[in-house]
Amino acid sequence: MVLFEILFFVYVIILMGNSIIVITRVDQALQTPMYFFQCNISYLEICYVSVTLPITLWIQKRNIVCMTQMSFVLMLGNRECLLLTALAYDHYVAICDPLRYPLAENHKVCVQLVAVRWVTGVPAEIGQACQIFSLHFCRSTQINHFFCDVPPILKLACGDTFLNGMLVFTVAVLFVMISFWLILGSYSEIISTF
Repeated sequence: MVLFEILFFVYVIILMGNSIIVITRVDQALQTPMYFFQCNISYLEICYVSVTLPITLWIQKRNIVCMTQMSFVLMLGNRECLLLTALAYDHYVAICDPLRYPLAENHKVCVQLVAVRWVTGVPAEIGQACQIFSLHFCRSTQINHFFCDVPPILKLACGDTFLNGMLVFTVAVLFVMISFWLILGSYSEIISTF
């Protein structure tokens, strides 16, 4: 019960901290592309917390809950990288090409960028979770970890899991590195304008 109360308190604090979603809907001056992307990042943070905190209390006993949590954590991590990339592009256009900004970053373009970010990689991440949970588990299916993550699950699997681990690592590096280089390029261009 104490753990539940602590997690519930943390959950409420995080929800209140991400109130930018409500604020940007109420104030017309804040309905700009930058706040639109920040709103999506706040929504993503709420999703992250909703996937990790409440489910953590049930994870030890239910395999399907573990698989669901792992799928969502992988997908949301992917989304975060891609949304940060879209926000960096927004900053790049706003600072490096301010006259073109209203045309390049109109509401339709912002919605399309975010929609592509939310849809990109979903099949890959669900495929990864399904591939990991299709392994044969000969030991206990109870993980000794805070939440359902790839390394603790791979430790429970029988046989060689090197290929599975490398596939997960490759997809993660691909999404993270592409986002990193695009963000780095955007901010390098911004810094070079000064």
